[in-house]
Amino acid sequence: MSDQARPAAPRLPPRWFIRTFWACHRALLRVSGGRLGLRRPKPGRYGMLRLHTVGRRSGNPHAVVLAYLEDDANLFTLAMNGWADPTPSWWLNLRERPETTVDLVGGSRRMRARAASGAEHQRLWARYAELDKNLDAFARLRSRPTDLVVLEPVVGDAP
Repeated sequence: MSDQARPAAPRLPPRWFIRTFWACHRALLRVSGGRLGLRRPKPGRYGMLRLHTVGRRSGNPHAVVLAYLEDDANLFTLAMNGWADPTPSWWLNLRERPETTVDLVGGSRRMRARAASGAEHQRLWARYAELDKNLDAFARLRSRPTDLVVLEPVVGDAP
């Protein structure tokens, strides 16, 4: 073993805890009629939005609560599944049908989703890493790269 200590891998809560937490968050949002559970991003803190998708196979509507940050008129989020390996269903659905609606504090907006790439991906990843110093270590827990999803306002729907 070398003299340099290897940084400890970050520890995630058990999968059942992550799934229960998000189920409770969605329930709070639903029961409160959207009054509780959403928030705007602030310096040092990401926001919370509800994203609506249509199932790529079923055609059924789905909604998920996600952390996000703003980049001018765009919003962006990480396509991760509680840092589990599979690509989240909501991102698979958006890749099939990128038109979506997001619920934010103050109302809903129609958006179009796309993956960030190249310099944009690096820049937005660095913004997320400012909030989570373990971001790169968590990302290494996955066998595949974590997509960064950019949500662009549909023309005529910008705030």
